[in-house]
Amino acid sequence: MAALQGSSRGSGRRGRRTMAEINMVPFIDVMLVLLIIFMVTAPLITPSMIDLPSAGKAAKQPDKIVQVIIGLDESIKLKIDNANEQVVNKDQLAQSVKNALQATPSGASVGANAAVVISADKNVKYEAVVRVMDTLQRAGLPRVGLSVQLAP
Repeated sequence: MAALQGSSRGSGRRGRRTMAEINMVPFIDVMLVLLIIFMVTAPLITPSMIDLPSAGKAAKQPDKIVQVIIGLDESIKLKIDNANEQVVNKDQLAQSVKNALQATPSGASVGANAAVVISADKNVKYEAVVRVMDTLQRAGLPRVGLSVQLAP
């Protein structure tokens, strides 16, 4: 009878043991189902379209064009009416552009129909171009634009 009691006690303890490891199979099954759902729905999602503004030609060409050229080393040059280029200090850029816009061969005032065009190499940092544009706009220049090359 002692043999029966010992076997009954031992089987009670060994019958249910707690598992110390996590079963990964359900987790993997859920992840595979999610992967399939994303793979099926991804082509069905339409990409968002951005409606960009269009720029038309001006009715009247500007009387005078001052081109601000930003080099790869962020040096700034002024080119007035396709004439010679002159190197300008960043601190004196706004005053140099104002002087260039006011100086005409006949001595007449150019007025509001003058344009400043910023040209920069495509490898120049965006921050440098925005800094120049901000400087010119803070100086009160009315028409400041960017020069771009149209794709063929």
